[in-house]
Amino acid sequence: AIHKHSLRASRRLVKVNCASIPETLLEAELFGHERGAFTGASQRRIGKFEYAAGGSLFLDEIGELAPSTQVKLLRVLQDHCIERLGSNLTIPLDVRILAATNCDLESAVREGRFREDLYYRLNVVMIRIPPLRQRREDLLELAQFLLRRSAGRMKMQVPTLSEEAKALVCSGDWPGNVRELEHCLERALILSRSGVILREHVELSADLAAAESAESISLEDGLRGAVAKLERRLIEQA
Repeated sequence: AIHKHSLRASRRLVKVNCASIPETLLEAELFGHERGAFTGASQRRIGKFEYAAGGSLFLDEIGELAPSTQVKLLRVLQDHCIERLGSNLTIPLDVRILAATNCDLESAVREGRFREDLYYRLNVVMIRIPPLRQRREDLLELAQFLLRRSAGRMKMQVPTLSEEAKALVCSGDWPGNVRELEHCLERALILSRSGVILREHVELSADLAAAESAESISLEDGLRGAVAKLERRLIEQA
């Protein structure tokens, strides 16, 4: 929404999930590399910063960046230029940075896990997204949007929520926020099959979600214990 309503809307919005890219590859992913810069670099590759030139670069889960990458990102934000791996050529940049995280960066700074200078460089305008339990007026509209999207993905009729189901959705705390609400409604959509989602469909979905989070599989269970828990969970879901 920020990109769409800005003067950069006609240019690219490039998204990077910092948590999903291994630390050894993240620098090449962000800044690009020249041919032969490292083993397997068979050709020049443009990085995300360069690819987003003139537009916006969205760094999701920025709190997961390794300290070494934090230093290099700080230098880019200060100097507004990059160097591809294996190159001495400095490339000037005009990119707007958007960053998001679900961790408390202020605590991470105090604990030494996130650089203080990078935090203040990023923290120009901060938008805090409150949890769903603090904005219940959004729940129904969000639930209907998620149902339409899930129904389209599964090629099913878009269902309606009964009044009892609406009341249950609006009264829930949803500690897992949007992801929990989406998974709960997707299960309710599968269970209903009638075009109308009833209270019991939402209740059963919420119970299954609670059971899944309560019965987590850990390495301490051993192989047989982990397999037994997984089998039980799949049987209950079926």
